[in-house]
Amino acid sequence: LVGASFAKAWAYALDAKLVGVHHMKAHIWANFIEAPYPEFPFVCLTVSGGHTQLVLVKGYDELEVLGQTQDDAMGEAFDKVAKVMGFPYPGGPEVDRLAQQGDPQRFAFPATRVPGLDFSFSGIKTAFLYFYQAQVKQHPDFLQQHQHDVCASIQQALVTMALTKLQQAMQQTGVQRVALAGGVAANQGLRQGLHSLAQAQGWEVFIPAIRYCTDNAAMVARAAMEMAQRGQFCDGHVEPQPRMPLC
Repeated sequence: LVGASFAKAWAYALDAKLVGVHHMKAHIWANFIEAPYPEFPFVCLTVSGGHTQLVLVKGYDELEVLGQTQDDAMGEAFDKVAKVMGFPYPGGPEVDRLAQQGDPQRFAFPATRVPGLDFSFSGIKTAFLYFYQAQVKQHPDFLQQHQHDVCASIQQALVTMALTKLQQAMQQTGVQRVALAGGVAANQGLRQGLHSLAQAQGWEVFIPAIRYCTDNAAMVARAAMEMAQRGQFCDGHVEPQPRMPLC
């Protein structure tokens, strides 16, 4: 609300046109800030603290949500498991950092299965909580001794869930280009996993620089530029919509 009010007031004061940008579309358009750019069509896995979606991008104004989370987002799951372990918020980056030195096969966590291309991360979050409580009850210093392996294992489980759905989406659409977007796109485990899967499947893969993955002004400006070139402006009566559909 504060940002939208400022933008409207600034546009009014400068007699400038106003562009209303969808937050998740801006994340997708982070892939067009620096070359090489993906050609249309491509499938984009958008993963953040509030969203997890598979989007078929056919053109600048042709986006189709193929699947999305039915409960928690992937980034939220990272932050919740980090909170269980006592890491400060946001804990996802700390899990990623510790996972780089751990064994991703040391501990197993059950993947949640939902129909189609939708996601669900609430189940694995609960499973991790019960696992962690049981381990600490038996061994109070469990985390100190195994934090790298625990982080690597839960990260591997979450990444595998996301990439499994992505592979299904690629098979169903027949598209051979894939992009990554959103704050969790900065996760090294996810970036490495996608590169490995893309190489095995023969896909072209596009991932924004890390500075363009988390929320940033450049991605909003890039999406706004496309909209402005197409005359897609709004007036001062526009209001933020927290549940606005992408398509």
